[in-house]
Amino acid sequence: MTRLGVDWTACDGHGLCASLLPERVELDEWGYPVVSPEPVPRSLRRHARAAVAACPALALRLRS
Repeated sequence: MTRLGVDWTACDGHGLCASLLPERVELDEWGYPVVSPEPVPRSLRRHARAAVAACPALALRLRS
């Protein structure tokens, strides 16, 4: 199972992850990501990898 995770020490709250993967990431009232604990389905993995690669703070991770 592949899941998204956030490195909170690195996250700056840019919000790009929520724009690229709204099916799994929402933003809280301060603009920080709230990541779904559910596994990333195969149909969204390509989008999840793109969101991880686009994170300017390198804070978004995919975990197996």
